[in-house]
Amino acid sequence: MGNSPNRLYSALAPTLSSAPLSQHIPAKLDQEQDLDPADPVELLRECEEVLRTRPARLHRAFVCQNGSGDHRQQPIRVMQWNILAQALGEGMDSFVRCPLEALKWNERKYLILEEILTYQPDILCLQEVDHYFDTFRPVLSRLGYHSSFCPKPWSACLDVANNNGPDGCALFFRHKRFQLLGTTHLQLAAKMLETNQVAIVSTLRCRATGRALCVAVTHLKARSGWERLRSAQGSDLLRNLQNITQEAGRAAAAAPGEGEPGVGMGVPLLVCGDFNAEPSEDVYCRFATSSLGLDSAYKRLSSDGQTEPPYTTWKIRPSGESCHTLDYIWYSHQHLNVDTVLDFPTAEQIGPDRLPSYNYPSDHLSLVCDFSFCDSPE
Repeated sequence: MGNSPNRLYSALAPTLSSAPLSQHIPAKLDQEQDLDPADPVELLRECEEVLRTRPARLHRAFVCQNGSGDHRQQPIRVMQWNILAQALGEGMDSFVRCPLEALKWNERKYLILEEILTYQPDILCLQEVDHYFDTFRPVLSRLGYHSSFCPKPWSACLDVANNNGPDGCALFFRHKRFQLLGTTHLQLAAKMLETNQVAIVSTLRCRATGRALCVAVTHLKARSGWERLRSAQGSDLLRNLQNITQEAGRAAAAAPGEGEPGVGMGVPLLVCGDFNAEPSEDVYCRFATSSLGLDSAYKRLSSDGQTEPPYTTWKIRPSGESCHTLDYIWYSHQHLNVDTVLDFPTAEQIGPDRLPSYNYPSDHLSLVCDFSFCDSPE
């Protein structure tokens, strides 16, 4: 595309300052004014045209689950993805087997949008977003999404020359499907000290069913040696989620004709994130045993329903090959059913140079699940 104008970016949102961290944002302040609507099929075709000289994208299949939900409902599709901050990918992450040309933003942004447009989630949770205001917010707003962005207080992106600002977490949802009841931005704490990791928690009401749903997105501390910090961050997030879901449950119960089953335990919860933690870590155990009643949706791909996938990220750096399971979609198993799960590409499909690559824009694979509300709590 070069520097020529294009349809995808014909309507850009102005750069806005972010709300302070650890602050509740009233629903009416967090909603966005819709730009001119766009046709997702047309935008997908535009992405494919820009990417026509690149290898075909990774094709993945949905695996159906034997859920007991109400199949009269339209499923809620949730996408979790660490998209790789542009400044980090080009300036700090040292993907030694990925050509620098494959990481250039003028084409990589289309690979990211192609992935999102292919699966068309109702709820989209992203990490390492450093092009929120100039790319993702305006484009996805035209597709009917409302959103919220929470930057890291001390983003490493700012240390890279010609950066586009700090990276952070972003949460998008389809306004036609959900009403926003409120959003909270959190700066996660460890032993009462604020850290550099953040989370967004939004409370939504499903317009079709009238039921409330809390959705959280987070990105915990990276690298080995920081397991105790990740555990403390996870504990802080769980405490906040307990309070937010219980308050949302009380509010739902007080609203005429909009009571929730299981109000005493709060409303159903989805937690999406790059936890930077294998299932063997303490922070994973804390989420798996929490009183919030959470389970990991991607365990449903395993034959026993108890095992996480072998990898969600796979890259090669100067220190060697890194293949780990770090990304999760947690859900309230008493209130939500997992209907389908998007499977992962094989090692052969990914290729010997691993990720990112000319046909995949991030070192993390996206996670996509379809959920439905249970008829009643178990």
